[in-house]
Amino acid sequence: MKFHLVEVVGVRVEMPSNQPIVLLKEIDGIRYLPIWVGAAEATAIAFAQQGVLPPRPLTHDLFKLVIEELGSKIMKVELTDLINGVFYADLILQGGERISARPSDAIALAVRSSCEISASEKLFEAAGIEIPNQADDEVEAFREFLEDINPEDFLA
Repeated sequence: MKFHLVEVVGVRVEMPSNQPIVLLKEIDGIRYLPIWVGAAEATAIAFAQQGVLPPRPLTHDLFKLVIEELGSKIMKVELTDLINGVFYADLILQGGERISARPSDAIALAVRSSCEISASEKLFEAAGIEIPNQADDEVEAFREFLEDINPEDFLA
């Protein structure tokens, strides 16, 4: 299966449904991948991106610490598939172990672990959006993108 490196553009709330969405961009391309996520996961991703350190570990911080205390670490995250409107991902650990995860949790862990995130070509074909003439301000491009889509657009 072919994978493409992606970066997290940001987390925003899609209006009028108030549904959080994380937008990923293909690093060496023009495609974007929107993934609707839960509010807790959106907050976890945003906190990690902004370098917010809570006084006590949040769930994703705790999970990362447990993996490290057990002698491993998260090496990369692969966003693999979209089946019946549900996204799938895998955490790849230091020893090559693969752990199935929700993409929102996997992204939250990847941002905390500073590891690469990649998305399968199959996933880009199913849910990717091309924005060839992207504006200089990625946040503005993201907002324009959100005005024209709904979660139902990505149901198989």
